[in-house]
Amino acid sequence: MSIPFRTRRAHPSDTDAIAVAHRDSIRSIGPGFYPPHVVDDWEEGITGDLYVKAMERGEVFFIAVGEVDKEAAVLGFATDYRIVGSEHGTSVYVRGIAARQGIGSALFKLAEREATASGATSIQVEASLAGVEFYKANGFEEVGRGDTRLMSGRPIACVFMRKLLRARL
Repeated sequence: MSIPFRTRRAHPSDTDAIAVAHRDSIRSIGPGFYPPHVVDDWEEGITGDLYVKAMERGEVFFIAVGEVDKEAAVLGFATDYRIVGSEHGTSVYVRGIAARQGIGSALFKLAEREATASGATSIQVEASLAGVEFYKANGFEEVGRGDTRLMSGRPIACVFMRKLLRARL
């Protein structure tokens, strides 16, 4: 059974709920791809303040809102941010119970539209091993493999991916 949801642009008042969804995604999906100590490191430092600061730097967040245990909750989020010039980055996370229901793809489409409207010609991502198939399904191609640094400073294996965008007509 699919979870009903609606999407919208996130506001600073949503940031604590975004952090809850982010941690849930890491805790529920991450263990299928990483050992426990990496999952612990990945979750470290994720608080609402992280997203407030990102918004202040111009990062745009979109959220999917639905219900979890009959309570309104953020089911997932996507983000669009400028890396340099016309290159943008994104991240998409959904709660474990919301995975594989089209929520992540709906959120990514909003972030992609935002990037295109801002003049982006490509979107790059350092995909967690858990997210590789999701990003491939949304048009990304692998450009390399390696590690990225978590907020803890420790490494996590990832796949570097890129999606070329068509110019907006």
